[in-house]
Amino acid sequence: MKKLLNTLYITKQESYLHKERETVVIKNGKDKLGQFPAISIGNILCFGNISVSPFLMGYCGEQSIGLAFYTEYGKFLARIQGKQTGNVLLRRKQYRWADDKEKSLNIARLMVAAKIANCRSVLMRHIRNHGENIKLDSAVDKLAASLRRVQHAKSVSECMGMEGNAANCYFSVFNELIRDTGFAFAGRVRRPPTDPVNALLSFIYTLVTHECASALQGVGLDPYVGFLHQDRPGRQSLALDLLEEFRAPWADRFVLTLINRKQIQPGDFITEASGAVRLKDDARKNVLTAWQERKQVEINHPYLDESVPVGLLPHCQAMLLARHIRGDTEYYPPYLVK
Repeated sequence: MKKLLNTLYITKQESYLHKERETVVIKNGKDKLGQFPAISIGNILCFGNISVSPFLMGYCGEQSIGLAFYTEYGKFLARIQGKQTGNVLLRRKQYRWADDKEKSLNIARLMVAAKIANCRSVLMRHIRNHGENIKLDSAVDKLAASLRRVQHAKSVSECMGMEGNAANCYFSVFNELIRDTGFAFAGRVRRPPTDPVNALLSFIYTLVTHECASALQGVGLDPYVGFLHQDRPGRQSLALDLLEEFRAPWADRFVLTLINRKQIQPGDFITEASGAVRLKDDARKNVLTAWQERKQVEINHPYLDESVPVGLLPHCQAMLLARHIRGDTEYYPPYLVK
């Protein structure tokens, strides 16, 4: 159980939530895990086998306390909602902002800057741990220059161009981060991935995108309407926007850990007739197991300055974004690693 940004995150399985006077009580069996004044709670997010009393559900609807349910692995299931109040207003404001070039650009700049900074941090971390590397040093300098330029981008399309150039620079040296000679990375190939490293990257990016979409739905935002990525039928544009902040520090580092610790082997992949490379079924299960374990690891959130499980990071950022759109904060603080 975690309380961040006036949001309760209930992750302990078989917990039971009920209303006691004007408070929310969380119990697990006979043990009371916590009791909070309802006035201090804005959202309750339940992950897995969590029970909520009908009276508390009704109370949440009446008081406009968001109550959302997810699977244990973070897939969005449902949201309990009372009379239409804040959520519809939040989405309407989101849509207006998405149509406003200046509003979209302000958020897009921050998200792209965070992505570039996080890519740079991953490279610098490798240099600190394994010594100087001419290629990595050069890429770090180029990314620093990109980071300065993006602050002056005059349109979302210009932001996207800078993001693409920075990604090319980052992936041009990504192979330097791989210590296992059984794997090689020549560049990012997406549709379809044609080597094991690209297959892993694509698979993990998909998982993080689902995490981001679920988090956005849980706070009442529309994951299909973004600020950086433009609207396209079937594309979760806002989830892809949020994904940019997590690619390098969460997804890429997880992939590198699997490879460098030999938790995944070249023989764990198959090449289909089309040339696409994908994980074998057993290997995919092993990757998903490691993924769930990684989500439980606690880190210090740089903006909140609190310990947060990795798996809750998208929910924290979705809440921060919703607060900014509602007008509660002047700026949206993207996720940055040190």
